[in-house]
Amino acid sequence: MATLMLGIAQTLAWASSYYLPAVLAGPMGREVGMPEAAVFGAFSMALLFAAGVGPLAGRAIDRVGGRPVLVASNLVFAAGLAALSQASRPLHVFAAWAVLGLAMGSGLYEAAFATVVRLHGQAARGAITGITLLAGFASTVGWPLTAGLEAALGWRGACLVWAALHLCLGLPLNALLPQATPGGAQDAAAPGAPHAQARAGLAAGRQRRAAWLMACVFAIAWFISTAMAAHLPKVLQACGVTVAAAIGIAALVGPAQVAGRLIEFTALKRAHPLLSARLAAMAHPLGVVLLLLAGSQAAPAFAVLHGLGNGILTIAIGTLPLLLFGAQGYGQRQGWLMVPARIVQAGAPLLFGLAVERWGGAALWLTGALGVAAFLALAVLAADMKP
Repeated sequence: MATLMLGIAQTLAWASSYYLPAVLAGPMGREVGMPEAAVFGAFSMALLFAAGVGPLAGRAIDRVGGRPVLVASNLVFAAGLAALSQASRPLHVFAAWAVLGLAMGSGLYEAAFATVVRLHGQAARGAITGITLLAGFASTVGWPLTAGLEAALGWRGACLVWAALHLCLGLPLNALLPQATPGGAQDAAAPGAPHAQARAGLAAGRQRRAAWLMACVFAIAWFISTAMAAHLPKVLQACGVTVAAAIGIAALVGPAQVAGRLIEFTALKRAHPLLSARLAAMAHPLGVVLLLLAGSQAAPAFAVLHGLGNGILTIAIGTLPLLLFGAQGYGQRQGWLMVPARIVQAGAPLLFGLAVERWGGAALWLTGALGVAAFLALAVLAADMKP
């Protein structure tokens, strides 16, 4: 039940923050008097704020459990969205997104993952997968709903409706989560559970290297994901795909992400998380090779492969730190591991956009090479795990 409640609450949180600018940046910028790019700049600033608050939120979840932190995040989300709805100058837009950044740092996946780890300890892998499976529909639900609200009520009314949903739906769902016990869940996995002894193969002296490698993998994953979310139709057009076809093909990414999480939940359920992560890391590079060598007819395969890999890697972001370091202090550690990811995520749309302008479709070799680098980092982690 906690997984279902968190999955719904996460769908709301992502839809009303991460996926909001794609629909509202244009009308918001026109009415407030700022370029659309500046609205996305305010969103990038929010991601930097999220990076700063993430470790603090994780530490609070380690201490008192996720329920109070997530409830507070709903209040901050509502405040930020309400402030955004009242913006009349560019400064107001930036200020509102700063508030939303605080909410994102304490109310998105990392906080949800830390919450279930605080409740279930090493047995939280299934709950993490379930949360991402449900929240994988955030764009599918969020974009059409935001567009419909904007058409009916204007962008200000859309922001107010999302704020009300945080108070009337998200807050009660998070408030009903089980209260974490003072001692927290046991750090050790249940006897006989898959990978119960996984951490035994990681020597204490290698933990710092493992943390750096994971931080690099997570940063690469978020860079590729955000770059594709911002520029996939454009880069497909640069590869010879028509405008209409590029939009339709880009829409395959969302269902493919959900399919990847279903594969993780079923076929890969008992596989080692590092194996799942390595397979996922190579999906995007394989798609790049197919697209750039075979041409535009391979565009659907590229979109599906990218979505499959991205969907599974989202789960790995939650499960790998749990596997390698255990449940003790998971929230704060996860917050720190995600700081580089949030920083590169903030710059990904601009940097990859510049690459596409300069190199066209060949810019995909950049993200493909980054995907291979993530695979190699995971291979080193796998080698370190061996007794």
